[in-house]
Amino acid sequence: MNPIVWNVGPEIVQLGPFTLRWYGLLFALGFFLGFFLMRWMFRREGKPEQDLDPLLVYMLVGTIVGARLGHVLFYEPAYYLSQPWLILQVWKGGLASHGGTLGILIALYLYARKRPKQPYLWLLDRMAVPTALGATFIRLGNLFNSEILGIPTDKPWAFVFERAGSLLPADRLVPRHPAMLYESLSYFAIFWLLLWVYRKYGAKTPHGLLLGLFLVLVFTARFFIEFVKLHQADFTTDLPLRMGQMLSIPFVVGGLALLVRAGRTRPPAADPA
Repeated sequence: MNPIVWNVGPEIVQLGPFTLRWYGLLFALGFFLGFFLMRWMFRREGKPEQDLDPLLVYMLVGTIVGARLGHVLFYEPAYYLSQPWLILQVWKGGLASHGGTLGILIALYLYARKRPKQPYLWLLDRMAVPTALGATFIRLGNLFNSEILGIPTDKPWAFVFERAGSLLPADRLVPRHPAMLYESLSYFAIFWLLLWVYRKYGAKTPHGLLLGLFLVLVFTARFFIEFVKLHQADFTTDLPLRMGQMLSIPFVVGGLALLVRAGRTRPPAADPA
């Protein structure tokens, strides 16, 4: 077996005090493409395009704040609460998808309150499509950071993460599952499925269908991929489920409830812009 040796650094270029990192570039790319996806949806359904700029701001703030606080509280509370100034160092990594999802849900609720012609569930359905794409790029960013590593494996696609010395000082040259790539590929497939459903139904998409599919598929994938990940929260080592799995269950249940609701309701008529 010849594993894939991954020795790519997290930095692209450094210009004086400014450092461009792969993670930041891919994170921004996800939002950039997501903006154009939402603009296409707004145009297709006759929604005001001037709302896209504030929508982007709400999404950015909700994603970053939610994902950061999720990581701090779910995975390393003792570490960060003893050094709270480190919470602000987002560029060093440490974002939790469960927290990011909660942040997006709250941010879009605040956005939709002021726009009755863009109902909350309608908005969440549309936002599920670019969110799946953004999650794809974020997990690629984790690859460049050599983080969210898998357990050892002898699979032919195993990776050796040579730059993960701080995380794996004793066995960094052991071939491992590229868990972040499993997630990235899963989210990319989910993105295409959601896009296909939206293209098929458009404005007549049953409310809750896209969000329900997103929650069920994304967090089911996350649940099973956790089995090949290293533990990210030390205090869950002796528990039957990992932190990521425990946090995924409520999202899957909520997604199933939305799918049942969508199946029982008639497709909505196109809302006036």
